[in-house]
This record gives sequence, structure tokens and C-alpha cells, in this order.
Amino acid sequence: MPTITKILTYKTRLGLQIARTLTKEARRYSSTMSGQNLDKDKQNITNLASDLRDGSVPLDCRFIYPEFLPDPNPEHRNALREKLERMDMIARRSCVAIPEFYVGSILAVTYSESHAPGKINRFVGICIQRKGCGLRASFILRNVVDNQGVEVSFDMYDPTIQKIDCLRLEKRLDNELFYLRDAPLQYSTFPFDMDAEVLPENSAIPINDIKVPLNPPPWLDRWERKNLKGATNIIVNERRQKLAAERATPWEKYDLMKVYRETIPEEEQKEIFAEIYSNLRELEIVRHKQKHARSFVRPKKTG
Repeated sequence: MPTITKILTYKTRLGLQIARTLTKEARRYSSTMSGQNLDKDKQNITNLASDLRDGSVPLDCRFIYPEFLPDPNPEHRNALREKLERMDMIARRSCVAIPEFYVGSILAVTYSESHAPGKINRFVGICIQRKGCGLRASFILRNVVDNQGVEVSFDMYDPTIQKIDCLRLEKRLDNELFYLRDAPLQYSTFPFDMDAEVLPENSAIPINDIKVPLNPPPWLDRWERKNLKGATNIIVNERRQKLAAERATPWEKYDLMKVYRETIPEEEQKEIFAEIYSNLRELEIVRHKQKHARSFVRPKKTG
């Protein structure tokens, strides 16, 4: 038994030594041949992730992918749950392309509907709200059907969603567009057969500075207290004007602690996006190649 133990120990040590030698040679070989054998796209993705981790890449991801940021309320934080949710979100994005969009963009969502013809339905509308974080992220689309305002709320990572298309990419002056409920229907009407508007690459996101006039009161909310930038014709009586002036809080925009409590620190944002940025870039590169690839059309028999 002692002899066998010594032989096994010697073989184990020899195997470890060979493994270490091969590892060193592989590293040396990979360092000398990295420019020839490594895929350029993967190396660019790795460089982008490292740059983001160092802070040299601008953090515009927090506007494109706001749902990846966790809830700033410390009572709702759980590091393990947030990491697992981010993995699920990336896996879902690998199956369904979720485009970049903002409040004010016009989207078309194709989803499964058991009562629709063909079990598939498609709804087109303007995004009037985008909220939530993680797998609970959602958005609301509004359109006019048969002279009646219709709003549909979608969970962004709902498995019944088959496709999301951004027909018009733009922003509005306000973070929410609920005042369209009290505006003329023409400002919420969009054709269901609307064609997608393609923006030039690397162009800035257009901002639609339209001023929507509201209908006369009564309204569904007290819009005179909301400090709206994209709505006009907000005319109320003196009593409501006085109450709005009394309950106004103009100092909140200078409250740094309130902003800190309602947002995620920049250092933590860098860590989160450095973790997922490489995967998101891989998905974008693959979809970009598929988008510009020529589609093959099988010829039909004529005779």
C-alpha cells in the first residue's frame, strides 16, 4: 500500500506539472498569436467591456437599458436575485429582439392571443409610460380604435411577446404622456399599417417638442400641478391655481439627497453594465449582421 500511494502521488505530481507547463505554453502561444486567431468581434466586445469597467465609455446604457438597473430602494435589494434576473433578461433578449425606445416612441408589439384569428395579435401605439426594473419592467402603448382611446400594458419580458418593432424612434419633453387621455384623439391616432422610419446610423435620438393642447376640464388628473412641458391650454379657475401654487415644490430639483435616494450610484452602474455589456454587444452585432444580410428568395416555378 505505501508503494502504491507513492506511485500515485508521483503520477499526480507529474500530471500537475505537465498541466502547468501546458497552461504556460498555451498562454504564451495565445499571446503571440492573438492577432491572428482570435475573433475580432469578440475581442472588440471584451475591450468595450473593459473600457466600461474603467469608466472610459460613456454610460448611455442607463438610458437604453434602464430595466437592468435595480430598484434604488434598499428594502427591495437582493444581489443574488438581481444577478439571476439579469441572466434571465439576457437569455430572453437572445430569443426576442427588444429595440431601443423611449417615452414618445411608436412601437408595434406582436404577441400571442388565444382569442385572435391565427392566435396572434399586433398592436401599434405610442409609448406613454415605461417603468419597472428587472423582469418586472413594463410599458404602456396608446392608440385610437373606432374613435375610442385604447391602452395596452405589456410586460417587457413576457414570454407571450413574439416581436417588438420600433416604428418611430423619438423622445418627448415629459417622462410620462398620460395627459394624452385628456387631449384630442388626433394626437393619439396612429395607423396599424405604419411603416418603420429608419434613422441614419450613429445619429442622435430626435426629440419631438410638440405642444399638445388639452381639452377643457374636467380632466382625469390635476395637470396644473404636474409642471408639464409638452402640454398647453391648461386653464383652470383661480381656486385651482391657488391650490397648485400652494402645493408646488420647486426646491425638489435642488434636493441632492432625494436624487441620490431615487437613483443607483454611478459606481454600481458601471459594475452592472460591465457585467452584461459584452453579452448585449454580442446580440447587437449578430442582429446587425442578420439585418444587412441578403435574404434568399426561392424562385417559383412558372411552367
